[in-house]
Amino acid sequence: MNKKEFLECLSRGLSALPKEETEERLNFYSEMIDDRMEEGLSEEEAVAAVGSAEDIAAQIVKESSLENTDNEDFEQKRRLKAWEIALLVIGSPIWLSLGIAALAILVSLYAVIWAVVVSLWAAFASFAACFVGGLAAGTVLLVGGKGISGMAMLGAGLVCAGLAVFGFYASVGATKGTLMLTKKCALWVKERFDRKDGEI
Repeated sequence: MNKKEFLECLSRGLSALPKEETEERLNFYSEMIDDRMEEGLSEEEAVAAVGSAEDIAAQIVKESSLENTDNEDFEQKRRLKAWEIALLVIGSPIWLSLGIAALAILVSLYAVIWAVVVSLWAAFASFAACFVGGLAAGTVLLVGGKGISGMAMLGAGLVCAGLAVFGFYASVGATKGTLMLTKKCALWVKERFDRKDGEI
């Protein structure tokens, strides 16, 4: 089954749901299949890895019907009592500071990852510049009659060219990996918020 067939089958299975919710689910699974294909799977393998469209549709419809049936119970569970609100307010200096610290750590780790990527690109640019400089200096020295120095500069330039090629591929790979990680984290956070919205 290819991606189009999977989404059509899923759409038929979700026909009982509101159009907006169906489109949201279809977009989610479409992105999931695209992510699997970016990781190297073929379209059919990516679809198979996601699971059966019929089973997924049945599970979504079941969850949706439970949410609608027990909507009043969910609303009652979400109402906080006075003492719970008081505890939240009293404990806010602790949980708020811990939450801010955790967020700061996550942001710092993300910044470090991107700093590594930027450093790789800077190294690539340095090697490329050394290649151009070595080539130019070696040519000038050879023309000026300094053969050994000129050959040494040309050799150093060629070494830098090889390192620049390696640095380029490493930089591209690191950039793609970081972007993929960013996308997956964003999808994960979005899925968590979607689930919370559905429970309210």
